[in-house]
Amino acid sequence: MEETKQFIPGVTEDVNVTDTAIQEIKKIKKENNIPEEYTLRVGVRGGGCSGLSYSLGFDAETGPTDNIIEKDGVTIAIDMKSWLFLTGTEIDFIDGEKGKGFVFNNPNAQRSCGCGSSSC
Repeated sequence: MEETKQFIPGVTEDVNVTDTAIQEIKKIKKENNIPEEYTLRVGVRGGGCSGLSYSLGFDAETGPTDNIIEKDGVTIAIDMKSWLFLTGTEIDFIDGEKGKGFVFNNPNAQRSCGCGSSSC
């Protein structure tokens, strides 16, 4: 699977999106009739059980300061401020006994959730 990224100058670490997360994003877009050209926007703000709160949503446009990740036909946009908090993060999707959802394995988080998910 080919992956392309647009990097912000001076930022050297990646945000990794797992194949499982990519497949779930595709599934959500299809089930909700979201146009193919829409981008998944990932954002971060302070708060939440890990010290960071994550947001996910589809967006028709990207901005000139967005960091863009393209993987297996999925485009993900992360604004510059959020990117700084997400460097080194792996975005995954789990579907198991403890629940179902996107998980941010973020080395920048002050602590991790007791439930193992970003949305406790």
